[in-house]
Amino acid sequence: MSTRVQTVARTATQHWFLIVLAGIALVSLVRIVSGTDDISSAGTIRAAIIATCPILMAALGGLWAERSGVVNIGLEGQMILGTWGAAYFCYQGGPWVGVFGAALFGVIGGLLHAVATVTFGVDHIVSGVAVNLIGAGAATFLAEAIFPDLEGGGPRQLVGLDSPAKITVPGVSDAALDLAGQGWFFISDVAAFVGALTTGLSTLSIVAFALVAVSAYVLWRTSFGLRLRSCGENPQAAETLGVNVYLYKYIAVIISGGLAGIGGGYLALVASSGFNTGQTGGRGFIGLAAMIFGNWRPGGLLVGALTFGYTDSLRLRDADDVHALLLLLAIGLLAFAAWRAVNGSWRAGAGMGVAGVLLLVWYVSTDTVPRDFTSMTPYVTTLLVLALGAQRLRMPAADGQQYRRGQVG
Repeated sequence: MSTRVQTVARTATQHWFLIVLAGIALVSLVRIVSGTDDISSAGTIRAAIIATCPILMAALGGLWAERSGVVNIGLEGQMILGTWGAAYFCYQGGPWVGVFGAALFGVIGGLLHAVATVTFGVDHIVSGVAVNLIGAGAATFLAEAIFPDLEGGGPRQLVGLDSPAKITVPGVSDAALDLAGQGWFFISDVAAFVGALTTGLSTLSIVAFALVAVSAYVLWRTSFGLRLRSCGENPQAAETLGVNVYLYKYIAVIISGGLAGIGGGYLALVASSGFNTGQTGGRGFIGLAAMIFGNWRPGGLLVGALTFGYTDSLRLRDADDVHALLLLLAIGLLAFAAWRAVNGSWRAGAGMGVAGVLLLVWYVSTDTVPRDFTSMTPYVTTLLVLALGAQRLRMPAADGQQYRRGQVG
């Protein structure tokens, strides 16, 4: 790898690291101003990690597919297949066999999408929608056909499944939780984050975050990753250099389905006590949004998934947390508006500033938020974040385009 590429990668890493630190500082400020300690407690962060991992796996699956030039709208269906595969295989052989089953059924969904889009040239969106419908229908049919005969099973569920082991780091966990309870600015919030990572952390969560690092290395630091990404930028040029574009697209979409399947398996084995039909709740689409927010980069989609997971976890804990989220969003919008204005984007900055002021007025003039808005929180956040990041996005140049061997231009 050239020195220039290494410098760019290092700068991008530092950029996202600073964003994370700024986010922690902002949450700490909101916690003190609003008096809502639970907004950054270890329990909230632990819940946020659990809510993040399925979205993260879907986003990572989308990254693999789209970096090869295939739009994978079928992530939701592949996650649904993963939930069923995890439940059935876990019942037969334990939690890690269940993870394998989740990945296997996700791979099946990815293979369907690859055959349709790569081999037969079906429109990527149409194929993805079909995979979503097939995934939902297949999981429902298989659950009704098989699960009623199993202990803890029924036509729409299979409960009582074993979860992957959880890890607690002795000493570090207690010290971090004690420091988090002091309520100090920033320091206690960082300690709460450390406490959440060292107390009862699922080993599957560790695997999920490790897969982000592995994907970043493979896609950006290996010749295999360079060839795969070239298929998403200019497949005709890649073909002239001897790259088997069909093969790389197949590999990418199959891996994409497997990762989405693991995300579904996480829902069945960690986020809940078993399989339920419809438990993905649109997380495949939110994962796709996280990938877009992250500008088709691993670090960016990780931040996006954490953002969506955090807002999703808040609505499940306390309505006061969602009310404090209004202040968090208001300050964030105003800061972002100021940054855009300084960089010359006055029109975009003004729009964000107005939105920030409206949210601030809403926060000051109310003591709580409607229950309907509380349930909408992750989806509203998804739209808001995508709107904020729309100006800086650059998708792979050939993403979503049909490719035929030997075609010109």
